Amino acid sequence: MAPGVAAARAAEARDPAYRIGPEDGLEIAVWKDDSLKSTVLVRPDGGISFPLVGELPVAGLTATQVREEIATRLRRFVPDAEVTVSVVRVASYRVYVTGRVNRPGEFAVGRTLDVLQALSLAGGMTPFADESEIRIIRREGARQLSIPFDYRQLRKGQGLAQNILLRSGDVVLVP
Repeated sequence: MAPGVAAARAAEARDPAYRIGPEDGLEIAVWKDDSLKSTVLVRPDGGISFPLVGELPVAGLTATQVREEIATRLRRFVPDAEVTVSVVRVASYRVYVTGRVNRPGEFAVGRTLDVLQALSLAGGMTPFADESEIRIIRREGARQLSIPFDYRQLRKGQGLAQNILLRSGDVVLVP
């Protein structure tokens, strides 16, 4: 397995809620049928094409949801189809870091990040940052969540569970 594929699968395993987006790469396979194995790129419109399935909108879905939809559509042609879908290239993942950091901005990376990694990409915090009041702003449907993050606790080796994986679109706000 190529290192990039292994890294993408590892990231997916860490965050099974990852939502597929445009330009992500998917590896789709049907067990015992090599003619139904393909690596596809999600088009800018969020769709893919797959043999016997046709056009399928996948943007915003998880790999599990895509697998279930492909299996459902294939049942007419391949009864008891065992389908696997893996995200092998993450291109649509973007997080934002703003406030009292050295390089605020949008970060488009090909892998998932946790809060500390995002802060590192932003060049770390300025001396005036309030390390105990950092917030992760996340949209879930129509709701907006504000998740607390206390960097001071992490420096002491405490509260490690708060160093969560960020989802695409999350904003790390450093007051």
